Amino acid sequence: MPFNKIHVPSDLPVATCHAINKLLHDSLVETCGVNPDDFFCLVSRYPADDMIFHPTFLGDRDPTSTIVIEITLLAGRTDEKKEGLFRDVRERLGGIGFEPANSIMFLIENNPIDWSFSPAGSVKSVLG
Repeated sequence: MPFNKIHVPSDLPVATCHAINKLLHDSLVETCGVNPDDFFCLVSRYPADDMIFHPTFLGDRDPTSTIVIEITLLAGRTDEKKEGLFRDVRERLGGIGFEPANSIMFLIENNPIDWSFSPAGSVKSVLG
């Protein structure tokens, strides 16, 4: 049950943002066993001057073109699955012509009690 936030420079084309969201979702389905119907994403745009990234920390990147992919999902994936997700997303980014080095990704894990999609309450209480 992921919720993805993709933080991007304001001039990144809409089509590229949609392609990034699709490849991220496809990768989550394939590498982490996410339900294909769990498709939620928010794209946040910022002026390049408002995105402050070190240009060489753990690899070279173009700070003015860097995106941040924030994934919130249910806890329980192994370190191997998480590393596999990171590798797979970067490969897919390269496949759409986006420089993989210009991406920073991180995961936030939580539990069913931490999600609610309706007035019925948390996912935990709705699904039992």
